[in-house]
Amino acid sequence: MIKVYTKFLIFIFLKSLLYVSIVTLSLVFILNLLSELDFFKEIEVSTYFPLFLSALNSPDLVFEMFPFIFLISTQLFFIKLFENKELDVFKYSGLKNSKILIILSTISFITALLISVLFYNFSSNLKNIYLELKSSYTKDGKYLAVITKNGLWIKDKVQNRILMINSTKIEDNFLIDNFISEFDDNFNIIQNIKSDKIDVSKNEWIIFQAKVFKKNEYEVLETLNFKTNFNLERIRTLYSNLSSLNILALYELRKNYKKLNYSVTEIDLQILKLISYPIYLLLMTLFSSLLMLNIKNVKSTTYKISLGLFFSVIIYYLNNFSQVLGSTEKIPLIFSVFVPLIIIFMINSFMIFKVNEK
Repeated sequence: MIKVYTKFLIFIFLKSLLYVSIVTLSLVFILNLLSELDFFKEIEVSTYFPLFLSALNSPDLVFEMFPFIFLISTQLFFIKLFENKELDVFKYSGLKNSKILIILSTISFITALLISVLFYNFSSNLKNIYLELKSSYTKDGKYLAVITKNGLWIKDKVQNRILMINSTKIEDNFLIDNFISEFDDNFNIIQNIKSDKIDVSKNEWIIFQAKVFKKNEYEVLETLNFKTNFNLERIRTLYSNLSSLNILALYELRKNYKKLNYSVTEIDLQILKLISYPIYLLLMTLFSSLLMLNIKNVKSTTYKISLGLFFSVIIYYLNNFSQVLGSTEKIPLIFSVFVPLIIIFMINSFMIFKVNEK
């Protein structure tokens, strides 16, 4: 049976969290809308299309901001307790600060799990729809590159030629075991090219031992220069926006990357971030709680919020810097994700000293 004070504390925290989330979503939506309006200022689309795109893209950005949302929500939670002297009432009734922290941590962690599983899946699906809809209006809309269980597939358009390219795997700067179909604008076949090895380090590919099929005849060329809009760098950033993939899609993509001999560093980093996200949000809640308890005698609410935001920005950049080191393989991936969390944990451990006397 949940006690009355536990229900009260949970209600106040969830109310603060919902309030801050709605405000954040509204601000993100407005900023997104301004960005979409600027993008479509010279493109004729329906009046409601930028609004729709902004609505699709906003949840993904809000997901990235949940550490800030949890921090501010926790601050508002304690500000209400301070203003109404409810913390003192709890203290006189025998409810220690440590007990409040346990309740807050529990509800925070449960909420964080739901956000990581349900909200992320929801936001990633919307982000995927957003990218698909908007890609047709970008300069790169006529280009497409995806990795499936059957290897790398590229659709390209160069001048009046449409190219369909399939490769089994990538080794260093080379595509291995390739088949290229070349069409005109009406999708009439021009020629097919088969090659075991293609150098894709530049946009002008070098095809080795190219077997060129035209009509019912073929010829073998030792090397063939082939102009495309893709190079190795561009191919390696096929899924730079992994937030558009849910957790199942990430694992499927990872499996396909492995088959293609493709680097899975970015995918592993994204998966580790998702796994550690509930812990990250929990630690941010604890950090905010302990910070508020340590500065409870400060009268200015603005100062308290500003101080919390200052530290959260530092934590955010520390976290991002560490993950950049991980993605560039300067440090092990697992270190890049969990070292910032360990640092926050150590700071919390230091601040929790004599918490019941605060």
